[in-house]
Amino acid sequence: MKQQQTIQKPKHIAIIMDGNGRWAKQRGLPRTAGHHQGIEATKRAVKSALELGVEYLTLFGFSSENWSRPAEEINELMRLLRTYLKAETSELHKSGTRLRVIGNISEFDEDIVTLIRQAEALTANNKKLNLTIALNYGGRQEIVHAATKFALHCQKEGITPSEEITKAVFPLFLYTAEIPDPDIMIRTSAEMRISNFLLWQMAYTEFIFTEKLWPDFNKADMEQAISEFASRDRRFGNVSSNKDAKKQ
Repeated sequence: MKQQQTIQKPKHIAIIMDGNGRWAKQRGLPRTAGHHQGIEATKRAVKSALELGVEYLTLFGFSSENWSRPAEEINELMRLLRTYLKAETSELHKSGTRLRVIGNISEFDEDIVTLIRQAEALTANNKKLNLTIALNYGGRQEIVHAATKFALHCQKEGITPSEEITKAVFPLFLYTAEIPDPDIMIRTSAEMRISNFLLWQMAYTEFIFTEKLWPDFNKADMEQAISEFASRDRRFGNVSSNKDAKKQ
């Protein structure tokens, strides 16, 4: 009897939004112009995720290494962040989107931290889409932060770390404790590396690299990534696979 194939749909999509600077350079524009268009692409990605029924969307907005960029560019990125939070928080709320920010936001100016906390509080009970934006984030830093939190937990509870730490327990101390691991990681601009992004969480994530620069990324690109994901054979370390099952 022929088995009916179940099309796998990603629950969580993570994106490294790369290529703003190259997009601007190709057009003879300053890098800041690329970041402006990158914000528009971010809005499209959120809208596309909502329309396609994606439950979790995580965007790598600003890494802990990005502080080394020129001061003028950093200042513009911070201005754009302020503008996005002020302009989009109410729209996210209306659409049923919950916003979370992960990373060390204590290094941002106080007004930005306030805007982030206000946006998180306003949208906290929304369930249609869980949007996570990684800001001043680094995967290695997150793991160190989690290990520190776990050690303090053990000290407080009077337990030996070796007695309690497991692969199931440790993720509870990560920034993403309430978020499932990504099914897909998309990186734009043809770069083929994960750049210190969600190192623990992406152990079994499917990677999709596209030459499309982030300012040009649209719903069709997200649909294509979802289609590519559906064709992948996810074994999670097992010997058997969907492809093997089809041959039986």
